[in-house]
Amino acid sequence: MRRLRKGLLALALVLAATPALAEPVAIVNARLFTMGPAGEVSNGAVVIDGGRILAAGAGVAPPRGARVIDAAGAIVTPGLIAGSTALGAVEVNTVRGTVDNRVGGKKLSAAFDVRYGLNPRSTLIPVARLGGVTRAVVMPDYGAPDEDGGGLFAGQAALIALDGSPDLKVAPGLAMVLDLGEDGAARAGGARGAEFVALRAAFDEVRLYARRRADYERGELRELSLPREDLEALIPVLEGRRRLIVGASREADIRQALKLARDYGLKIVLSGAEEGWLLADEIAAAGAPVLLNPTSNLPTRFETLAASFRNAARLRQAGVEIAILGSDGTHRVREMRYNAGIAVARGLPYADALRALTLGPARIFGVADRLGSLEPGKAADLVIWSGDPLEPASQPVAVFIAGVEQPLTSRPLLLRDRYSPGAALARPE
Repeated sequence: MRRLRKGLLALALVLAATPALAEPVAIVNARLFTMGPAGEVSNGAVVIDGGRILAAGAGVAPPRGARVIDAAGAIVTPGLIAGSTALGAVEVNTVRGTVDNRVGGKKLSAAFDVRYGLNPRSTLIPVARLGGVTRAVVMPDYGAPDEDGGGLFAGQAALIALDGSPDLKVAPGLAMVLDLGEDGAARAGGARGAEFVALRAAFDEVRLYARRRADYERGELRELSLPREDLEALIPVLEGRRRLIVGASREADIRQALKLARDYGLKIVLSGAEEGWLLADEIAAAGAPVLLNPTSNLPTRFETLAASFRNAARLRQAGVEIAILGSDGTHRVREMRYNAGIAVARGLPYADALRALTLGPARIFGVADRLGSLEPGKAADLVIWSGDPLEPASQPVAVFIAGVEQPLTSRPLLLRDRYSPGAALARPE
């Protein structure tokens, strides 16, 4: 153990002194959790170049001219993918001018697109990255239900890279977001029945509009309740080309969501699903993945009376693909790995917990062909850890996004260093 600590210290010093260049890199003597066909490799290597993984596994030799990093037995995993965040879209929740992930009123609903308001210089992005998070799904949100919180849909989600690049490597139109349950009912007039009737009417309108777009353009179609922008945004959802993220907690609401998906051929992803374990087999049979926080175990609302610490384990046992979320969508995104550790303590197998941070969300959002595992051809998003990634005391020793090493710093750390007592004494007058 002492030898491993010394090796990690030396590795950290080397990495800190090395510029973050997109050059060929070989990470050797590593314990790999590839999350791919190679599985866990006790002593392997990863070779990356041009932003991609060239090779990963046992018996992989560094190519000539590559920068070689000796991991000294440290764990290397794919970069973590945060499944539901507001990173880049929210800075301070209570300062409205820094909140760009929600709109009020009824004029824009499904067409609202978070990508246009993203801020690559958000101070929250480096904080999440220090938790090993390399990609994140940014979700739109509603305003408060009692403050004209918007229409039926929250809007469209986007996938971003946490590399601070000006464009954040945004993948737009990833999914449509819809909230059911108590909050959704409040927006629809106060009852769940009203919301489901409105949803079905909206989907019927979208189908009508898609069939008779030319008539709509000529003004020969009856007046529709949704604006044209929302109708256009919902066509890919009805055609199964865009996922529908459905926030639902109560067992009865989840059943209604599954039925809605069957009736309209929707590709849904459940979010929350605190009572999902009660119908885990039905969710699995429907092929509906789940985004969840496994620490939700208290009946904070009437719709979560059956919340359980074992929700994640029971859903995964039934064959449901899950993604484990952080403790909130902004400042505590990095805690997703802590939450995965809690799920392991409540019965979720370790490999499934790590999958729920990497390959699971990649599969759920349709990007597993390029993210989520250490496999040749995939983006070189990976993390070298000081210890078990599910242990809070462990930290990233190095983080690579698309083959580029990222700085292990953040505004909170810089402020700590600047204003700590020792730093104050060292500053010149």
